[in-house]
Amino acid sequence: MTHEGDVPITADHDSEGHTVSDEPRLAKANFDEIYDQPDPRDYYRWLGAHDYSVPHYGTQVFRQVLDALPVAQPTVVDLCCSYGVNAALLKHDVELHELYDRYGSDELTDLSPDDLVESDRAFFAGVRRDGAPEVIGLDVAGNAVDYAVEVGLLDHGLVANLEIAEPTPEVAKAIGTADLLTVTGGVGYVTERTFGRLLDCAPEQKPWVAALCLRTVPYDPIAESLAQQGLVTEQLDGVTFPQRLFVDEHERAYALGELDALGIAPDGREAEGAYHVNVYLSRPEQDVADRPLDDILADLPEPPDHIATS
Repeated sequence: MTHEGDVPITADHDSEGHTVSDEPRLAKANFDEIYDQPDPRDYYRWLGAHDYSVPHYGTQVFRQVLDALPVAQPTVVDLCCSYGVNAALLKHDVELHELYDRYGSDELTDLSPDDLVESDRAFFAGVRRDGAPEVIGLDVAGNAVDYAVEVGLLDHGLVANLEIAEPTPEVAKAIGTADLLTVTGGVGYVTERTFGRLLDCAPEQKPWVAALCLRTVPYDPIAESLAQQGLVTEQLDGVTFPQRLFVDEHERAYALGELDALGIAPDGREAEGAYHVNVYLSRPEQDVADRPLDDILADLPEPPDHIATS
């Protein structure tokens, strides 16, 4: 594992390890060695060891947002979908810690990637939720997307880098069906450029956008881009969730420095040793007027005791 915790990196990665652009943006650990393998065992083992918990909280947010959408059978486009972790949690009766236990178990250690696909396909089929939404995944990592499609986590997978290229007709057609765009680990390297291109794919009916964004990354440029598309962005006031533990002191120092530059106090959050995320929801103005954000997200879980948030 290589760490880029104290200087900007030149081959950019988001907080889950996705390589997305050539512009140095964040001095964060990258996970290239685990990210785009034929199967996700190393990915889950490493992230589990660092209490990577944001998909758990993202799922709670996304389920409540989906309940508020005026759509009977919604379609979700999950940006930076990796191996389909958000889809796994959103569409199935399974918890993130159970996935960490599963992929770290001796039972799966010696399976070939093909055998693991068969095992995962059966496992997820057995815990699928009734009325699960359709989930389309978008990522730059072909192996990760292919895995998620093969085991049935994603209904459709798209491999594209919208930071550097316009969407292909296939991507544009799929994005145009979205009722909700979600992201838990990509904001910071996936920028307003990607969000603008995504929303351009839906010229008639704009999807809602639900994002969990690191507090070290300003969300204003994305909110401004979405505003140009007719969406009003709200932040869930006073609530953050832990993303994952810092991998080392270099990364911790970087995060605290970024927060200081932004005038954000880390007390009880990053100062305790973990990245934290804010929650944003962008909707058409009439939808915002019809139902307050606090009402939609009125029943979110408490963060774990071992990571302070207040």
